[in-house]
Amino acid sequence: MNDTIAKARDLLGTVRRYWSTPPEGRYMTYKEILSLSFGGNGVRIITYYLMSLMVSVGNAFIGNTIGIPPGQIYVIWLISVFSSFPLTALRARMIDTTRSMKGKYRPYLLTMGLPTTVLACLYVWMPYEHMSLFFKCATVLVFNISFQFFYNFYADAYDSLINVLSPNSIERSDVLSIRSVVENFAPSVMNFAVPLAAKAITGENTLFDLRVFRYIYPPVFVLGFLVSMLVYVNTEEKIVQAKTHVAHMKFLDALRAVAHNKYFWVISLAGWLGFLEGSFGNIIQWMYNYQNACTAAQYSIITLISGNASFWPNLIAPFAIRRFGKQKVLIFSNALNIFFIATMLPVTRNTGSPYIIWMLLTCLFMNTFMTALGSLLTPSVNADIRDYQHYITGERIDGMFATVGLIGTAISLMTSSILPTLYDRAGLNETVAASLGYTNSYDVLYNQHYFVRICSVLIIASIVGAVLNVIPYFFYDLSETDQKGMIAVLKIRAMFEDRDNDNLTDERKAEAEQIIADAREYCEKDPAPLSKAHGKAGRRENKALRSENEKILIARRVRDELNKYTTEQGLLQLDIAQKLTAAGPDGYGQVELPDANTLKALPKTTEQEKQTRRRLLMLLGDVKAAQKAMKKDFPNGIVPFDEAIFDRLFKSEYENEVQISEMLKKLRAAKDSKSAERVAEYNQQLRALQKARTQIGKDIKTAQNESAAYYRAAKPYLDALKTIREAGDYEECKF
Repeated sequence: MNDTIAKARDLLGTVRRYWSTPPEGRYMTYKEILSLSFGGNGVRIITYYLMSLMVSVGNAFIGNTIGIPPGQIYVIWLISVFSSFPLTALRARMIDTTRSMKGKYRPYLLTMGLPTTVLACLYVWMPYEHMSLFFKCATVLVFNISFQFFYNFYADAYDSLINVLSPNSIERSDVLSIRSVVENFAPSVMNFAVPLAAKAITGENTLFDLRVFRYIYPPVFVLGFLVSMLVYVNTEEKIVQAKTHVAHMKFLDALRAVAHNKYFWVISLAGWLGFLEGSFGNIIQWMYNYQNACTAAQYSIITLISGNASFWPNLIAPFAIRRFGKQKVLIFSNALNIFFIATMLPVTRNTGSPYIIWMLLTCLFMNTFMTALGSLLTPSVNADIRDYQHYITGERIDGMFATVGLIGTAISLMTSSILPTLYDRAGLNETVAASLGYTNSYDVLYNQHYFVRICSVLIIASIVGAVLNVIPYFFYDLSETDQKGMIAVLKIRAMFEDRDNDNLTDERKAEAEQIIADAREYCEKDPAPLSKAHGKAGRRENKALRSENEKILIARRVRDELNKYTTEQGLLQLDIAQKLTAAGPDGYGQVELPDANTLKALPKTTEQEKQTRRRLLMLLGDVKAAQKAMKKDFPNGIVPFDEAIFDRLFKSEYENEVQISEMLKKLRAAKDSKSAERVAEYNQQLRALQKARTQIGKDIKTAQNESAAYYRAAKPYLDALKTIREAGDYEECKF
């Protein structure tokens, strides 16, 4: 008993110690972690229930409840997807150009969450029962196009926030595990409660009655939004980037940059190839709704158990990642998915058994367990991929990943007819429904023969999708140690950039100097083989050896970065840079560069050699693109852009935000004191400040466009200046 009390006191002391200050080597306070996790319940409620309303082939709300046939749903889905192309590009642009005290993603939890909530509530309360089919389709289409922007922006802001809350990959994985445990509590409770509430509202075992959506969903959406504000209020973004850095990339520049990120393509390909994997998703719900396989109370228990399957992977994921790495965990979980999906096939073919839904639940539980284990890694993997992008290009362009991801949307358009075709061929269509005396296509599922036939086809399709999904993961070789090494290099680069711009803090300087000192200490050591000893002593020894080996590998990456201008490729890159700068911003196009074949013949045995070789090859394309931009934007010669304008604008922006914040406090105090005169005065001042903020935003956008045009036209020359500056910085501390 005393030991338990002592442990509780120690835990409480740890929480107090790190509530506002992160532990050593970490970046997130306990307050941030808990706010992210508990606030995530609100986000997950909104995303979970809104996804069940958004248009997709087989959507129960649109098909069963509203009564729109699959063919029309498919057309609505196509139009909605096409609308996502410009909206996603706009979203990406907004994210990558966001300059706010609140960060890159946090502001959108509020500005996109509120309209998402309002739209979702209106969506279920439209008078569908009094509409013709045409007006039903038009209404669903308008709302879903709106969701393509507001909802996707809101969900992406929350999911991507972890990318910038910490640059530590292991910490991100740990926090994601904690977040996933906590944030799924509310959806799990709702999964249990909704079937019982639906029974009370309708008096029947149905989830598809319009009253269920109208009376249950809006309160859930509003509550979810209010809870999600915990994330908005109590987190702080931390990006490893020079404080003076200004993004120069335009849309096409960013697209070209992301195109060179091999890990982005590996992970994206896994998703694109596995589009059929989730085909079986509606089967257990269909079994309850159409085959009366259980009561409402039993189905509530089933959904609770099924949802609980995603809880347990959160407990083992951090240990699995540390022990085996993300790649092995992804391959293992996705390979087992194939097996558990396959076990559903014989189960669904025995619909006469009273235990069928429980047997199917067992298969579904294991599948959900493995899917959750893999999905838990997805945000962490995406964050690592963005760190890699920052490492190879020097730019943080998170938003553009969504834009390049539109390629996946285009692929989905090409493959989207497959699932509706499977539905139709299996018998889920109006013709079969009419032959059986039904008016709704989905009522075919009341027929046992067609139910088994349709389910079997969907399960086989899911197996094919799962097999295709696992293959790309064999090519994902970005380890946790690689990520730590890249972050160390990014910190050194940011330190030098801030120092060169006279904006270096003592904290950032000390951190970079410590990284370099550690690299000098460990870079000449050799990684030691792990011990073969067993038991606790062996595990402790191997833990220490892994830590030591990791420090050695990180040190070597730092050493290679600081020594890169002493290698054959580095000297060539520096020589080319000197020639480009000597030619000036208007004459770089006349400099004779090595041809592509010569550059391809350069050594590529080390990671650093590969990186430099890639940059030199990209330089050839940059020169051609820059000359085109010069002819377009600077036909009479390049006019340098004064970057100092950003200092003035960003300072004005910061001061304006502080003034607005203070004015809002004064306004609240005036309202509390019921001083109508002061309320009117402060409202007038607030409107003036907001007007000034709008103008500052326009000025920043204009400056960013002018800067991007200049940078695009003079990119080879400006990159050459950066190379020479960097080589000079690295000369101070080369090994």
